[in-house]
Amino acid sequence: MNIFSGIKDLLGQINKLDGSINLQGKDFADVYAKNIALEEEIAARTKELEQANQTILTLNSVWDMMNSSQPLSSMLDKIVSILHEDLNYNFAAILKLEQEGTLDAYFEVKAYSFNRHIEKIYSYINDSIETYKLPYLGNSIIAKSINDRKIYSTPDIEGVVKMFFPCLNNDQIQEIVSAMNSKACTIVPLHKNNKNFGCVIVTSDRGGVTDTETNFLSLFANQIELAITVADLFEEVKKQAITDPLTGLYNRRYFEENIIKEAERSLRLKQPFSLISMDLDFLKKINDTYGHQYGDIAIKTIANVLKKEARSIDIPARIGGEEFNLLLPGVDSKGAFIAAERIRKSIESQALDTIGGITASIGVATFLEHSDRIDELTELADQAMYKAKINGRNQVQIAKKHNEINWQKTAVDTFIDLLSKKRIPVNEDTANEIYKKLEKIQSNDKNDATEALYSIADILSQTYNHMYKSGTTKSKIILAVILAKRLDLSKEETDKLKLAILLYDIGNIMIPDSILNKKDPLSDEEKDIIKRHPIIAAREILKPITNIQDIIPIIESHHENWDGQGYPNNKTGIEIPITSQIVLLVDSFYAMMQDRPYRNAYSIDEIIKIIRSEAGKRWNEKLVDDFINVIKNETI
Repeated sequence: MNIFSGIKDLLGQINKLDGSINLQGKDFADVYAKNIALEEEIAARTKELEQANQTILTLNSVWDMMNSSQPLSSMLDKIVSILHEDLNYNFAAILKLEQEGTLDAYFEVKAYSFNRHIEKIYSYINDSIETYKLPYLGNSIIAKSINDRKIYSTPDIEGVVKMFFPCLNNDQIQEIVSAMNSKACTIVPLHKNNKNFGCVIVTSDRGGVTDTETNFLSLFANQIELAITVADLFEEVKKQAITDPLTGLYNRRYFEENIIKEAERSLRLKQPFSLISMDLDFLKKINDTYGHQYGDIAIKTIANVLKKEARSIDIPARIGGEEFNLLLPGVDSKGAFIAAERIRKSIESQALDTIGGITASIGVATFLEHSDRIDELTELADQAMYKAKINGRNQVQIAKKHNEINWQKTAVDTFIDLLSKKRIPVNEDTANEIYKKLEKIQSNDKNDATEALYSIADILSQTYNHMYKSGTTKSKIILAVILAKRLDLSKEETDKLKLAILLYDIGNIMIPDSILNKKDPLSDEEKDIIKRHPIIAAREILKPITNIQDIIPIIESHHENWDGQGYPNNKTGIEIPITSQIVLLVDSFYAMMQDRPYRNAYSIDEIIKIIRSEAGKRWNEKLVDDFINVIKNETI
């Protein structure tokens, strides 16, 4: 009995223990299940945190791009790269809506990620994605996304491809869709200044977008829209800095910067480029007959022709007044002549109200063919253009490389002669400074020769006129050359004029400072000394130098007046070389702009009034008219 009782107690204890074990097993299972759920939640939260961090990093990247003032095209390319590489979309593209509201509306691809299916599209459409116009259908999901300003997603990849490339057959479409390896296409609308800009299109293998992804893409779109606005503002400011306000063409500064870059590229690759120099014919006649507003119409007409005829890589520029240049990268003289002739015919065909027809004289020069120096190339192109004018205008002339010594070389040789033979009294420091500049000119390719020569002339002028400003010689020559062009002077005469301006006042070095800087009125004897400086320059200083004999008459007559009241020989009217008259007028203009010991500088309006009052007395009236027109309308 006791045994059975003991067994019963033992069984009871075993059952109790078994129940306890079962209970604990159930608790363990619950704990395990809870741990699994907790781990899953932690993983989900970690993934959300990673996505949030990626969102912040991505938005920061876009913000950094905006602060870097990058061009819009670079910004959009980097945004697409972020979507494709960092955010793992199979494909990403930014489309801009063009001609919205018309039957011809279309999308232009501004940026995209390149991959296998794009290669297939290239091969099928025989065109690049950048130039292909993607159709815009008003009833499509893309149009709905843009107009509703909502993000939409569709699994119909085939339908999107078919909409954009209706020229493809079913097999081609299927091949492209297969290469895309995507389950969903998501459209993110973009707007700028509250107007439709276009959209971002992304495809992925994840299926439809989640709420989290939609929120992120909305934030991303806002940043893209801001980036577009900032980039557009930057591009507008940049455009204003490099373009001519009247015509919208590039300005002189931009052209000069880019012809240097093109020359460097040309020398490196041994590939030519061509320069077209163009001048509107009879602009002064148009201005005088119809008014300056019609002259502006003629100038803008030429600019519009250049914009239409120029390739995307060409650089059309307004150099000043009626003068234009067109840089043609990679084009030899034959190709440039064809392009120039096409431009000439297009200009000739323009029918303008009131004015009627206009024409242009055009010169062509080719780098590596006519010259391997920029300064000489531009001169050769100008020379060809002058030849076109002299031969009757409205024609194209190709430059011919000449064997003559150019005016820069003549000037260098002259300055070396003046210093080495001590024809002018300058101190040792000044002489050494000039020698260094001359040596630099001779040691390089002479691309900087012209600027160095201007500087040398400034230094010599400052030895006797302490108020003479650096850069004045350059300004004088630029102004003189503009006048020479208006008067249709030949290339040879214009070169002589440049040399004359470098040298005309060198006789002043021989005049005592006490006379040059005297505040009180000069005595008759002192006036006679002043009046001798053209003769000193021409006959005593420069005459022994053999290579500038044809410059001496210009310098000797640069103080002769039209009415015969000038000096030193009392020449009158047409006896005075026109180049001497230009030197006198340009010199007087800049002299009046500078302070003198006995007076302050005059204003531009005062100078124009003085010059106009002396027309027919000191200067030829026609020269005065041209000069005042240049001062009022040119940037000197």
